[in-house]
Amino acid sequence: MPEQSIAGGDLIRLDYEVWAESGGKSEIVDTTSAEVAQAANWSGRKTEDLVPQPYEIGRGRFPPAIEKLLESLSVGSTVEKEFPPEEAYGERDPNLIELFSVREVSRLPEMRKEGASLDIGTVLTIRGRKGRVLNVTPGRVRVDFNPELAGKKIKVKFTVRDKITHPSEVALAIVEMEYGHSKEFRVHFEHEAVTLTVPDRMKFDLNWHASKSGVVELLRKHLKPAVIRLVEEYKTPVAEKGKEAETAPEAPTKESA
Repeated sequence: MPEQSIAGGDLIRLDYEVWAESGGKSEIVDTTSAEVAQAANWSGRKTEDLVPQPYEIGRGRFPPAIEKLLESLSVGSTVEKEFPPEEAYGERDPNLIELFSVREVSRLPEMRKEGASLDIGTVLTIRGRKGRVLNVTPGRVRVDFNPELAGKKIKVKFTVRDKITHPSEVALAIVEMEYGHSKEFRVHFEHEAVTLTVPDRMKFDLNWHASKSGVVELLRKHLKPAVIRLVEEYKTPVAEKGKEAETAPEAPTKESA
C-alpha cells in the first residue's frame, strides 16, 4: 500500500514530543505520550489527554521551520530533529523586558480575580501583550514579553498516526483543536447543513464561547457547508410524579368561589 502523504491544510492525528534545551539542561515542553510524561515527571496535560492530537498542518502552532518538517512526512512516519533558537522561537530580545509600576499591574483584570497573586512566572496581559513576571520589587514589576521558549534549542519528535477525512471526525477534530474538548459534542449532517449540538455542561463555559468563531471558521474551510448550526438546548425541568399534587393550587371551595 503506497504511503499517504500530507500537505499544508490537512487535518492529521499527531503524536509528538517537544523538548527545550538551555544551559545544558533539557526539559519536556509538551507531549502526547503518557510514558514520556511519566518518565519526565511532567503534568502539563491531563492523563486522558495523553493521546494523539488532531492538528492542522500549517496553522501556525509551531514555528515555520517545524511546520515545514511536518509537511515532509507521510501517514505512519516518525521523525526527530533539533532546531537552533533562530529556527525555533527566536533569540531572546532584552528590549522586550520592561518595567511597570505595581499600581498599574494591580489594576489589570487578571489581578482583580479572587485569589490572584503576583509571583515570578505570573502571566499578565499588559497593553495588549502577554508577558511573564521576572521579579517584583516594592514599587516595580519586571515583565518579559519574549516568547517563553525564546533563546532555547527545540527538539521535536513527530509521528503522524492518520489523516482525518471523515466529515464527522473532521467536525469533532476541529472542536478539539479550538476548544480542547469534543467527546460529548454531537454532529449531524443534513443536505448541505452541519449541526453541532453543545453538551449541557459546556453551554455556560466562557472558553467555549470564545472558541465559537474559530470552530465556525474551520468548519467552513474543511467541510464547506451551506449552513452551520451550533445548537444549545435548554430543557424545561419536568416535575416528578407525586410532587405535582403537592405544588398544584387548591381547587376553590363553594364558600371561596
